[in-house]
Amino acid sequence: METGEQAATKVLAGAEETGAAGGATPHASTLKLVTSPKRERILEGMLQSVGSSGYDATSVRTVLDSTGLYRQAFYDNFADKDACYLEAFDFGVAQLEATVLAAAASQKTWQGKLRAGLGALLEALDGDPDVGRALIVEVHAAGPQALERRTAVMDRVTAFVDLARAGEVESPPPIAPEGIVAGIHAVVHARLATGSNEGFRELLPEFMYFAVLPYFGAEAAEQEMQAARA
Repeated sequence: METGEQAATKVLAGAEETGAAGGATPHASTLKLVTSPKRERILEGMLQSVGSSGYDATSVRTVLDSTGLYRQAFYDNFADKDACYLEAFDFGVAQLEATVLAAAASQKTWQGKLRAGLGALLEALDGDPDVGRALIVEVHAAGPQALERRTAVMDRVTAFVDLARAGEVESPPPIAPEGIVAGIHAVVHARLATGSNEGFRELLPEFMYFAVLPYFGAEAAEQEMQAARA
């Protein structure tokens, strides 16, 4: 039987191998795509416009109006609105993942990394819910390519969640991590879709209980819920 220290070591090793500590890995290639301040302004403008007005209501003109740039600046960088949104999605996700990883970096256990990383994500949603809507809600309207990218993000998060098996007390079925991630995503999606602009960080204790329970049992889940409230 593994000791707690051995299990934690396995978790950390797995997190380093997958790059999923606290959530998921930023795409280095995505970050390199932003080659100028002007391009970054357009990507940020796309996320803000989509988040505030919806994907279908967003146009190149609305993005330019929010950035103060000229039409030629947009078409020097992107073929059309769809191409811009796809890159903006990658850009926004990479920024969030970097925030999650930075928050989780100082933690040594799976529970600590999850609590810190998820807490940082929820605080980011409180700070800019429009970006959250652009990445989580409006991705459905953006079409199959955007949904493929969303699926890849959720797969990375699911892989991190299942690293808990390295020190398991319970033996959840293989679908457990997918269910945990889907459940958390569904709650956040519903709040954003109905216009919530705050209160996401307050969901952390219940999310931690939900995530820890299948792997470590009710007592550990209760402890994590209390820790998340501190």
